[in-house]
Amino acid sequence: MSGWGRAAKRLSGIDPAAIPYADLFAGQQPVVIEGAAAHWPMVSAGREGEAQAADYLRQFAGDTPVTVYTGPAEIGGRFHYDQDVASFNFRSSRAPLGEVLNGLIASSADAEAPAVYVGSTDIDYFLPGFRNDNDLALDHPDFAHKPTLASIWIGNRTTAAAHYDISHNLACCLVGKRRFTLFPPDQIANLYPGPLEPTPAGQVVTMVDLAAPDLARFPRFADAMEAAIIADLAPGDVLYYPAMWWHQVDALASFNVLANYWWNPVPAHIDTPQTTLLHALLSLRDRPAGEKAAWREVFDYYVFGDNDAARAHLPQHARGPLAALDPMTARRLRAQLLNRLNR
Repeated sequence: MSGWGRAAKRLSGIDPAAIPYADLFAGQQPVVIEGAAAHWPMVSAGREGEAQAADYLRQFAGDTPVTVYTGPAEIGGRFHYDQDVASFNFRSSRAPLGEVLNGLIASSADAEAPAVYVGSTDIDYFLPGFRNDNDLALDHPDFAHKPTLASIWIGNRTTAAAHYDISHNLACCLVGKRRFTLFPPDQIANLYPGPLEPTPAGQVVTMVDLAAPDLARFPRFADAMEAAIIADLAPGDVLYYPAMWWHQVDALASFNVLANYWWNPVPAHIDTPQTTLLHALLSLRDRPAGEKAAWREVFDYYVFGDNDAARAHLPQHARGPLAALDPMTARRLRAQLLNRLNR
């Protein structure tokens, strides 16, 4: 990826108990906090070797099967669609984590081994006790709205194609090395998103192979390359990036472990905008251009503009859903939507 974008900003010498979350969140840019998880026992075990790292994980793993994605060696670790975009180039199955770890260690020296990927696995459920000694101090008010989801990602040399998440993220590289290639949300058109469904892992992914971009087929991707931010992570490094940033994740070693934290700084009664997108496809996308332009003005006024602009001239008792959203108003809005959708 020589010549791509720029390197992510890096912070060094940060006390893991005093990560400057306020500054990170205000900046709304990807930032690497070097060594913020370097003191975790998981990282120490990984420094001793792959087998030792797997042994450390096994002490927390139970018999509950995890979801495992497996692809043949010829996909080069890139979990994606087949050539015709008719199905995927990998398969999914379920197996106990200990069994998966055994297979990864046994095949770690085999260059022709299948690509194996255990993604987005809830740590508290599947690895109870792991966070007692392997955890970040999440001491900013943005984490207090609803529980932060802590997940673990385990595998060999794999690539998660560029996609976006609707939550903010702290990604902790624990074993092996990772490269994140990140793009700001305004690059969506230049990334040539794939189908809304089905998707390889629940989110829309780019159709561009970042390792060998076909600029004849995807010419606008050249602009995305200019906007890219590259974050290389060593064991113990933590990457912060905001919600809706596109990111490809390359796991670069024969055995890799990453933990991440997802959160949204909004109350639990506020719904996901992904639902709004689907309804907008149903109700807005295929209307005449003039109507769509008018509805854009309506949305700018009520949704994307200053919240107070649409309500300041109204008495408090008349503001209804234009007032700050609370759980009761949220329930009423959902009921109205369900009534309208079910007509």
